[in-house]
Amino acid sequence: MKIQFDKIFKNLLVIDIETASAFEKYQDMNERMQLLWNKKASFISKSDEDTPDELYFEKGAIFAEFGKVICISVGVFTMENDNSVGLRIKSFAMETETETLEAFKKLIETKFESKYLRMIAHNGKEFDFPYLCRRMLVNEIDIPEALDIRDKKPWEINHFDTMEMWKFGDRKNFTSLDLLAALFGVESSKDDIDGSQVNKVYYINNDLERISVYCKRDVMVTAQVFLKLNGFQQIPEKNIQYL
Repeated sequence: MKIQFDKIFKNLLVIDIETASAFEKYQDMNERMQLLWNKKASFISKSDEDTPDELYFEKGAIFAEFGKVICISVGVFTMENDNSVGLRIKSFAMETETETLEAFKKLIETKFESKYLRMIAHNGKEFDFPYLCRRMLVNEIDIPEALDIRDKKPWEINHFDTMEMWKFGDRKNFTSLDLLAALFGVESSKDDIDGSQVNKVYYINNDLERISVYCKRDVMVTAQVFLKLNGFQQIPEKNIQYL
């Protein structure tokens, strides 16, 4: 059983990140960045009534140039005593973005062999993976080999993206993690907050722990959806540990 487990699950790492706008207020950015955000806002605005400062608080977090990583949650598959599959989940949500990124980097460089590690995320290839790489560069952190996808062709990127797996080559559609969870009968992670509320919870409520719990739940859902997409059964709740 261990040989089969190692072959399928040993080098997989499920990840999810939560991001916030780099500053609480548009006015806190320097003038140069404000002007650059104004240009970005003009493209993403859906109404003439949208102002750059309002859009910054609502949308700044999704752009690595104007946002920051506030939490990274990771999940590793385990083999339980009864030979069933389990999942252990923990979060890195330090006081600063640099500390959070450094802690994540240390994990993947010390606990895994870079050439074998395969990360799993929902929409990871368009969001989580590039966002992490960009923010590491901004924070003057060397991008770990397992994450560095620069100059790689799409088929050379070995990480898994559950949204891409569901597309089956269809490039026209975006399918949310919550929708896939509903389709496969996986418990939702959106029972408290969702991604659109993270900036408010971070800056207004000052509750990073609440965000960390939500991020861990997203990792759980991503792992369960990944299993279903590969024809495996869900991991029972008793086999899931939140560290």
